[in-house]
Amino acid sequence: MKADVKNFKPDCGRVYLVGAGPGDPELLTLRAVRLLQQADAIVYDYLVSDGVLAFVSPTAERIYAGKRRNEHTLRQEQINTLLVKLAREGKQVVRLKGGDPFIFGRGGEELQTLAASGVAFEVVPGVTAASGVSSYAGIPLTHRDHAQCCLFVTGHLKDGTADLDWPSLVRLNQTVVIYMGLGGLPEICRQMVAHGASPELPIAVVQDGSLPTQKVVIGTLANMAGRVAQVGLKSPCLTIIGEVVKLHKELAWFEQTKSAVAA
Repeated sequence: MKADVKNFKPDCGRVYLVGAGPGDPELLTLRAVRLLQQADAIVYDYLVSDGVLAFVSPTAERIYAGKRRNEHTLRQEQINTLLVKLAREGKQVVRLKGGDPFIFGRGGEELQTLAASGVAFEVVPGVTAASGVSSYAGIPLTHRDHAQCCLFVTGHLKDGTADLDWPSLVRLNQTVVIYMGLGGLPEICRQMVAHGASPELPIAVVQDGSLPTQKVVIGTLANMAGRVAQVGLKSPCLTIIGEVVKLHKELAWFEQTKSAVAA
């Protein structure tokens, strides 16, 4: 659905779809910080960190609309309706999403509802989780010697199975980044091996990427499910699969920085 600017109502407020980045508040764009400080209302997700919320004006109405696995504070349809309602009250509304709002954030769906309702909107991109988390983990997503392309997929389970295009995931010389794949990790590893990937293919699972609590677990398709269970990783996590994971030990600048500060 295309937004028809002729339908926009000038007496309405406006909705700003803002990417909060992977967690570190210093990765926010200047535009995002300015809007957080000026907004009348903030509708934010579970993945938005406390450091990012610290930029919100103390006078702004804060509305939590987080969605976790099998636990939705508001259904997506309710969030869409809420954004329209707030804007029609004349408010400047920030819809704040972790990472980038156009990458597995359902931002496009929300904007379709706003456009159909005559509500003006603006998109403020953010550092996507794939880029931010991999950077803080010291794992390049592409590298001339290891990967010439990168594939982003979502790892949500459907009826107990991960409904993914497995042949596309096991191609050589690529990196696979899986959003929301912690719960389905054992099945994802099993299916990739069943479809031809080497059991020794390196894999990293990163919890709380870019935050001081960041944890990086390195393994292979054969042993990663057990390692994650042993460490007890919890969502939010990002999974990175490919030969580039081998570079983590050499390029893990953030872990070294944390160790230096602790010392």
